[in-house]
Amino acid sequence: MSSPKVWFITGTSSGFGRLMTEYALDKGDIVVATLRKPQVLSDLAARYPVDKLLILKVDVAKQEDIDEAFARTRSAFGRLDVVFNNAGYSIVTEIEGTPVHKARGLFETNFWGATNVSRAAVKFFREVNERGKGGTILQISWIGGFHARPGIGYYAATKHALEGFTDSLTRELPPSWNIKICIIEPGLFHTDMVNKAEVLPQHPAYTDESFETSVMRRKLIGAVFEGDAYKFTRTVYEVVQGGNIPKRLPMGLDAIELLNGKIELLKATVAETKGLSVDLKRDGGGIGLM
Repeated sequence: MSSPKVWFITGTSSGFGRLMTEYALDKGDIVVATLRKPQVLSDLAARYPVDKLLILKVDVAKQEDIDEAFARTRSAFGRLDVVFNNAGYSIVTEIEGTPVHKARGLFETNFWGATNVSRAAVKFFREVNERGKGGTILQISWIGGFHARPGIGYYAATKHALEGFTDSLTRELPPSWNIKICIIEPGLFHTDMVNKAEVLPQHPAYTDESFETSVMRRKLIGAVFEGDAYKFTRTVYEVVQGGNIPKRLPMGLDAIELLNGKIELLKATVAETKGLSVDLKRDGGGIGLM
């Protein structure tokens, strides 16, 4: 019988983070649960001993919190198998209606927080785990990070940036390290995070109800989404257990539809613009990206 996996999960106060924490514990795994307000998990702390559930106060926007959390993980368990990189939040309003300080705050958590956790995870997998054992990083993105949606532009931008970072990081890691990274792109799943999005006033230039931003606002605020977050959690866990980790994992038929839509748009762009690039090489030659 294989030993239980050690999970490092960020953003465990609610949403996918809380659900994955509960699911992994129920399956007998060990969880390092990080969040800004540890008291939120007092019910789980009462049910599980510290050798099964280590709850740590972490604000992923603070590098010192991240460093301390990975150090505590090392001292407590000496190994780490899975990082569920989930901490984040969303803002609902138009790009023009988002104050710059709000947008910067969103990036501090959703992008810089996630990338700094990723860097710490890679170092742990390489230098603390047994040589070649590696580990898995699950980047919780959103399908709107690949095929942007209106009305939540800065949130989508943080996820788009995270996906670009992750693609680059994946290419940089040598196979011998055995570190697997998966970008998970959920569609709309109903969690308690739905009602925690920060809804800002609509920009006066976008109040026409026919505008895409207005349509999206009506769709998101107070909605009950069809995606089952428990089924999402179960499926992601089973993928990890199976060991065949894809580089990208769209979740939900709505996500698949949007992904296909983006693919068709990209194909059309290539067909329409390829001719403009045929005669752009230097006469003297050189190297390209391919």
